[in-house]
Amino acid sequence: MAFAVADKRAVDGAATALPGEARVLAEAERSLHGRRHGVRAVWPFLGPAFVASVAYVDPGNFATNIAAGSEYGYLLLWVILAANLMAMLIQALSAKLGIATGLNLAEVCRQRFSPHVSFGLWVQAELVAMATDLAEFIGAALGLNMLFGIPLFAAGLITGAAAFAILTLQTHAGFRHLEAVIVVLLGAIMAGFVVQVVHAHPSGTGIAQGLFEPRFAGGDSVVLAAGILGATVMPHVIYLHSALTQRRVVGDGERDKRKIFRFERIDVVVAMSFAGLVNMSMLVTAAAVFHSRGLTGMDDLQKVYVALGQIVGGHSDTFFGVALLASGLSSSSVGTMAGQVVMQGFIERQIPLFLRRAITMAPALIVIALGVNPSRALVLSQVALSFGIPFALVPLVLFCRDRTLMGSLVNRRLTTLASGAVAFVIVLLSLFLVYWSLA
Repeated sequence: MAFAVADKRAVDGAATALPGEARVLAEAERSLHGRRHGVRAVWPFLGPAFVASVAYVDPGNFATNIAAGSEYGYLLLWVILAANLMAMLIQALSAKLGIATGLNLAEVCRQRFSPHVSFGLWVQAELVAMATDLAEFIGAALGLNMLFGIPLFAAGLITGAAAFAILTLQTHAGFRHLEAVIVVLLGAIMAGFVVQVVHAHPSGTGIAQGLFEPRFAGGDSVVLAAGILGATVMPHVIYLHSALTQRRVVGDGERDKRKIFRFERIDVVVAMSFAGLVNMSMLVTAAAVFHSRGLTGMDDLQKVYVALGQIVGGHSDTFFGVALLASGLSSSSVGTMAGQVVMQGFIERQIPLFLRRAITMAPALIVIALGVNPSRALVLSQVALSFGIPFALVPLVLFCRDRTLMGSLVNRRLTTLASGAVAFVIVLLSLFLVYWSLA
C-alpha cells in the first residue's frame, strides 16, 4: 500500500500550503490495514472537518444567531438544525472530492473550465475571502475591546499578529499542531456558551418546540432564517476542505479511497455536530436572556456583552468576550489558509503568508478606522459572502456526480438529488438575502 506525504518544500498542489506529518500518515496506514480499531482507528483522520467547522461558528454567526434568539425566542432553532444537516452533506462532498481526485476544488475548476472562467472564479473568490476576513477580523477585535478595553484599531493590529502567529505553526510545527490549536479555540467557544446556557436557565419546552416545529412569524423571521442559512455555507471553506483531504492520506486504489472517506465522514459528523451545538447555544442564550425579558433587536454585539453582564452575571460577559475572541482568531486563520488554496488552485500562484495576511486585513482596518459600527459591518459581510456561494457550491455538486472524475466515490443518485436540492435552497435563500439587503 502506497501513501504520499506532502513535502513541505513541494511547489505543486496544496502541499505547499498544507503540509502533513509522517507520523499521522503512519497511524492512518495502520488504521487502513485493520491494525487499529475503535476510536484509535478514527483518530488519525480527525482534524480537517474541525478546521473547516470554524467557519460555521465565526463572528457572523454570533450576530445572526443572537439577533434571531432575541427577536423570536426559540422559534428559529429548527433552521440551525436544518442548516447544520446541510453543512454535513456539503463538507462531506468537499472532503470526498479531495480524496477521490487528489485535487482541491479550485484545481478541478481550473482543469475543467476555460482560463477566463478560472480567472473570474479566482477574482470573486478573493473578494469573498476579504469579506470573510472582515467579519472574522472585526469579531476578534471586538473581543479584545470587550475584555481589555483596547481601542478597536489597536485590537485589529493585535488580531492580525495573533492570527499570523497561529498560522506559522503550519510551516514550523506541522499541520497537526495547527489543528490542535484550532480545536482548543473551538473548545473555548463551546465552553463560553455552555456556561451562558447554564446561567440563562432556558425553557426545555421552548427548545423542543423550536427544534421540531418548523414555522415562521412573519416576513422578518424569514429574512433572519435566510441569514442563518446563508451564514452556514461559507464559500471559502468549501475550497479549503477539499485541500485539507487531498494529500493528507493517499491510498493505493479505489478500495483504500473508500475506506479513507468512511473515516472522514466520521470527522465531518463529529465536527459539524459540535458547530451546530455552538450555534444553537447562541440562539438559546439570546432567547432565554433577552427575548424572555422583552429585549428584542439585540443585534449589536457590544450591547449583548454589556447586557449579559448586567442580567445574567456569573462572568457571562467575560465568557462571551472570550468566545468571540476565540472565534475571530480561529476563523481568521482558517480564512487566510483558504485564500492560499484558492490562489494556488485557480492560477497556480502563491504569495508569502505575511503578505496575504496584510492584504486581507486591510479592508477590516479601514472599516474600523472609519468608525463604522462593527456589528453592522458583520451583517454586511455576511451579505457579501452570499454572492460567492453559487460559484463554489454548484461546481462541487456537478463534479461529485461525474464518474470519470470521482471513480468509485461518485455520488449515488440519491446523494446527487439531495445535494442538488440543498444547493438550490441555499443559493435561492442567499439571493433573497442579497436582494432584501439591497432593497
